[in-house]
Amino acid sequence: MTATIPKKTLKRNRKTRRERNRRRLRERRKRILNRIENRPAPERDQPMMTASNIHYELAERAQGLAAGGIGAMLLLARRTGLIRDIDHNLHLLKRHLPYHESDHVLNLAFNLLAGGTHLEHLERRRNDEVYLNALGAERIPTPPPKATSAAASPSPTSSP
Repeated sequence: MTATIPKKTLKRNRKTRRERNRRRLRERRKRILNRIENRPAPERDQPMMTASNIHYELAERAQGLAAGGIGAMLLLARRTGLIRDIDHNLHLLKRHLPYHESDHVLNLAFNLLAGGTHLEHLERRRNDEVYLNALGAERIPTPPPKATSAAASPSPTSSP
């Protein structure tokens, strides 16, 4: 026994599914852009990355994260006192608006652990909602601007 479904029905379902997926992607993109928007905020008492109760679940409709151990690494850094020591011993920022020194250091380290090989890959992490949720961070620091070295730029030569 075989059942045939009219092509018209399949096409309509495919179209509505595609529209629904596009709408979901637009909503996610809008949420993440709102989340990482650089807006003034009061000085923070604690670092931006605050996840404390990490749970790993397997479900049919769950978001996945390629760097799944990031939350565990953050807990390890917190429990060993690494975050506290970084903030106590590294004084680069006069005010914590909104990041602490540990946020910047851990951001670079977690980028490496997540498979990033360049500073530009930090922007991928900033725009990954699941990654931000795993760290318990509203947002993470932006990548530093590309440095231009004097050696890389041609210097004018003077003729005698």
